[in-house]
Amino acid sequence: MNYSVLKGAAYVLLQAPDMVIHNGTTQTTERTLHPDSEYLKAVPKHLRSFEDCVNYLPNQIYIGNEVPEKLREVPEPWHEHLLEGADRHGKKGEILPQSELIGMMKVADVFELVFLTKEFTEQVKKEFEEHPLIKEDLIKRLGEGTELAEIEGLINDHGAEAIMNDDKVVGCVKRAHDVDQNLSAHVMFENLVVKASGIFAALNCIEKNHIDPESIEYVIECSEEACGDMNQRGGGNFAKSIAELTGLVNASGSDVRGFCAAPTHSLISASSLVQAGTFKNVMVVAGGSSAKLGMNGRDHVKKEMPIIEDCVAGFAFVVSQNDGEHPIIRTDIVGRHTVGTGSSPQAVITSLVTNPLTKAGLKIIDVDKYSVEMQNPDITRPAGAGDVPEANFKMIGALAVKNGEIERTALPDFIVEHGMKGWAPTQGHIPSGAPYLGFVIDDIKSGAVKRAMIVGKGSLFLGRMTNLFDGVSIVIEKNPGKVSEEGAASEETIKKYVANAMRDFAKSFTEEN
Repeated sequence: MNYSVLKGAAYVLLQAPDMVIHNGTTQTTERTLHPDSEYLKAVPKHLRSFEDCVNYLPNQIYIGNEVPEKLREVPEPWHEHLLEGADRHGKKGEILPQSELIGMMKVADVFELVFLTKEFTEQVKKEFEEHPLIKEDLIKRLGEGTELAEIEGLINDHGAEAIMNDDKVVGCVKRAHDVDQNLSAHVMFENLVVKASGIFAALNCIEKNHIDPESIEYVIECSEEACGDMNQRGGGNFAKSIAELTGLVNASGSDVRGFCAAPTHSLISASSLVQAGTFKNVMVVAGGSSAKLGMNGRDHVKKEMPIIEDCVAGFAFVVSQNDGEHPIIRTDIVGRHTVGTGSSPQAVITSLVTNPLTKAGLKIIDVDKYSVEMQNPDITRPAGAGDVPEANFKMIGALAVKNGEIERTALPDFIVEHGMKGWAPTQGHIPSGAPYLGFVIDDIKSGAVKRAMIVGKGSLFLGRMTNLFDGVSIVIEKNPGKVSEEGAASEETIKKYVANAMRDFAKSFTEEN
């Protein structure tokens, strides 16, 4: 079978400390319920500098300057052991300051909803002029800026959402409709953050992996937000709006929503579309969530640690036709959490890991690396959620013990050899399998890994439509070399068949006459 391949991936982090305070739902809810709370007073003291954000090891791994194995060499908590002199530009992406996120929100705005002050506009223009991926056509979209008095009037009198930077008003987002709550200033702010971070992710994916933007024929956007109006709340389309501003002129696209599992759903969809011949190159992209900034901030403040959920995250990856080189995506080894699976941890892992592998004649230990909910334990442990990746790898290893593949005493070694420490932000869809996609290409090409499984798990009950859990998985393997479609003959073979048939026909015709 001529499988599609994983061509490349990229990752971005956009630090947004002011958005932690003013846009993260934990903080905005607290402000509504307890505006004078001690927690809100403490938050600003627990925000990191941009330098500390860049020097934070998990962030350096996210953008590809360090490898996941490095996490086992540095004591936890990692925020107490910062690197020195780390680079904001990574091999697989970049870390951006809040000013550039705000600037890209203005660039992404096509309905004149974002207004930035003249002074801040000039600042961002200079930053963008020095940015290797921001071209002149995007910089022009910043315009000349607006007077601060006009922006304050929109905020105070017309329900606009303030944009803060360094604790100062530098702009606002207007509502897009007078009465439609789905087009309120608050929702438009969140959606523009998704689009802006998605644009940065797409631009990095194109640049870091030498992708011709005109070769992308379809885009799938798989974040957790939804855009639409009162008649279709989640109608979309983030995918096409991101493609529009990243030079993907030959692309169409659509949004896939599945909470945390959406990236793996999208990986399966993209690889199936390419394998079927519908499209040659598909990009999957996801912007990040401003609502989830500081989501566990209350627990971080209690533990006297920095609020490290201070970054909007994004990623993008490209799936292409088999080139005989990049890792293949095994669309015939797919795990599914079905309606009848059940929601116990064992049932979930069995459906996503054991069942598809057994069907393919493989054992759990035949997969060299699993990527499941790669959440950073620096974030989750203080909040009482423990080490989420390790819990998943323990369950997978326990099933290997149950199946007689390893001894119980070998379980700790299994977790180290087949699992990884988590390094991704806790923005739902961001840690769900996708963070390893950039590394799996390198690991498989180098021979360090032969086979990996990407697992996405989701909480459908968050939408209050069902109590069901969700999840899908898929295997990625070393490319054995480009092959022809099963049962299909090459053009050379067909020509030979035709020539032989014509020769036989001519011979029989001559003999008969």
